Amino acid sequence: MPQPDNTLVEIALVALIALILVVVGIVTNTGAIPVAVGLATYISWLFFQLYRFRNWIAHPKREPAPYRVGIWDPLTSETTEIRNRGKSRKKRLRNILGGFQESTHALPDATVVLDENWMVEWANSVASQLLGIGKNREQALGIHDYIDDLVFHAYIEGGDYTRPLQIPAPVDYSISLEIRVVPYGKGKHLIQARDITRLNQLENVRRDFVANASHELRTPLTVVHGYMETILDADDDDDLEQWKPILTQVYRQSTRLKGIVEDLLTLSRLETRDRSEGQEIVNIAQMIERIVDGADSVSGDPGHDISAEVTATLGLNANASEIESAFSNLVYNAVRYTPENGRINLHWWLSGDEPCFSVMDTGVGIEAHHIPRLTERFYRVDVGRSRDKGGTGLGLAIVKHVLIRHGARLKIDSEPGHGSTFTCIFPKDRAEIVPLDDFVEVDSAQSIIK
Repeated sequence: MPQPDNTLVEIALVALIALILVVVGIVTNTGAIPVAVGLATYISWLFFQLYRFRNWIAHPKREPAPYRVGIWDPLTSETTEIRNRGKSRKKRLRNILGGFQESTHALPDATVVLDENWMVEWANSVASQLLGIGKNREQALGIHDYIDDLVFHAYIEGGDYTRPLQIPAPVDYSISLEIRVVPYGKGKHLIQARDITRLNQLENVRRDFVANASHELRTPLTVVHGYMETILDADDDDDLEQWKPILTQVYRQSTRLKGIVEDLLTLSRLETRDRSEGQEIVNIAQMIERIVDGADSVSGDPGHDISAEVTATLGLNANASEIESAFSNLVYNAVRYTPENGRINLHWWLSGDEPCFSVMDTGVGIEAHHIPRLTERFYRVDVGRSRDKGGTGLGLAIVKHVLIRHGARLKIDSEPGHGSTFTCIFPKDRAEIVPLDDFVEVDSAQSIIK
C-alpha cells in the first residue's frame, strides 16, 4: 500500500489539535487562550527542530539529528540520502583526481595549473625539476616568480599561444624548454614545459653537418663543373666527338649538384641567421620586375605568357634577399612545370590588411595528397620530371623557411590538369607604403595596379 504523505498528516494533526483546543476554550470559557498556548508550543517545537536540523547539517558526526516525528522524518531521511550521494560522488571525483595527478606525475613534461591571476594552483613533480616549483609551497606564488624571463613575460602578455615558446630552464640555463600555454575554464591556464635539449643538440648537429658538407662539396664541384665547361667549349671537336655525350652528361649532373649545394647552403643560412637581421622596407614591385625578367629568360622561346598585377605603393618590411629568393623559387617552379605557351600570373596585393603574393599557373597541377608534403626537403611529386626540369627538390623548403622567418604562411591550391596557385600571406604589421617615385615601370606584358 502507498505510504501516506507526511506533510498532509502533519497538517491534519495540527488542525485536529487546534479544533480540540477551540472546543476546550469554549467549554472552559477561556476563549482563545488554549489555542494561543497550543500555537506557541507548536512554534517552539518547530524552532527547536530547526535548531537541531541546522546543527546536524553543519556537523553531522557531532550533532544529533532532529526527532523523526511527522514531517521531520522524510526531511531527515532525504537529507541523509542526499548527503550519502554527495559523499559517493566526492569519493568518485577524488579517485578520478588522484588518478589524473598520478598519471600527470608520471609524464616526462612539467605540468602547471594556474588560476585567473596566473597564480600556481598545482604542479606535478617534473615541474620541480624543470621550473623549480616544489610540492610543498609555503605561500602562493605566480608563474612569473618561477620563470623570470623577459621573453616568457612578453609571450604571456601577448596572448597568442598558437605557437610554443623556447626558453632556457630557470633552474639550469643549459636545459632548453618548449613552453605551451593552454587556456581553459574561466580565465585559467595550463602550462606544459618539455625538455628539448637533446632535440636541439641533434638539430644543431644536423645543421652543422649540412652546412659543413655543403661548403666542402662546393669547391670540388666548382672545379669539376669549370673543367667540363672548358672541355665542352674547346675547338678540337674531332678528338672530343666520341666523348661529348658523356662529358655533356657529366656537365649536366655537376650543374644539378651545384644547384643542390647552393640551395642547401641557403637553407643553412636561413636556419642560423637571426630573424631580425637585414630587415628593411622592400619595394616588392621592383623586385617582381626583376623576377619576371629572369623568368622570361628561363622560359625561352616560345616561352610562357607571364603577367603581373601589382599594387605599386605596397611594400614589405622584410629581408630583401630572402623574400626575393622565396618569390623567385615560386615563379621559376611555375615556369618549369607549366607547358609551353601556358599562362603564369603574379599578383601582389593587400587582402584585407594582410600583404599577399601569389603565383598562378596553368601547369600540370598537383594531386591533393601531395600538397601537405610539398615543402619537405627533396620531396618531389614526379622525380623524373623534376630532374629533367633541373629542380633540386629544395625550392619550396626554402620558401617555407623564409616565410616562417617573416611570420608568414604558404597556401597551396591545385588541381591536376588545372594548374596551381601558391600564395604567400604576410602579417599585417609587415605592410609598408612605398612612394610612387620609387617605383620603376615594367614592360607592357605586365598589368600594374597603382
